[in-house]
Amino acid sequence: MDYKIRELKQNEISVLNTFLYEAIFISDGVEAPPYEIINQPELQVYVTDFGKKKGDICYVSECDNKIVGAVWVRIMDDYGHVDDETPSFAISLLKEYRNYGIGTELMKTMISELKKQGYKQASLSVQKRNYAFHMYFKLGFVIIDENEEYIMLCKL
Repeated sequence: MDYKIRELKQNEISVLNTFLYEAIFISDGVEAPPYEIINQPELQVYVTDFGKKKGDICYVSECDNKIVGAVWVRIMDDYGHVDDETPSFAISLLKEYRNYGIGTELMKTMISELKKQGYKQASLSVQKRNYAFHMYFKLGFVIIDENEEYIMLCKL
């Protein structure tokens, strides 16, 4: 699959709503929630005023001039929150672009950028049944806590 990774442009910020929805893990056999679920405050923390806060960084993958995936970080009080110095990851791809290695490349790009900017670590939360857990583990994330999800941390 031919794709490129680039920074998200300011005039494309609204696309993050699509990828926020795509980031919701849905187990096999479970009906997807309505799109409006992304308007809940605990999810809006990922996208509201994105690009206006220090530490807001986003990369997208583009295929045939279409944004097909996004990885973004923000220092926020989200499900993967560790402390006020640690950016939390969000990542998703449109379903038909999954399992081609695009997500791994997006993650590697972001990890590299965070290192360049001097961050010491990054965190994320992932549902225990989400197959992406294995990718995070291969990229150096370790489980530091768990509830219904794993809270993972990557030392940079």
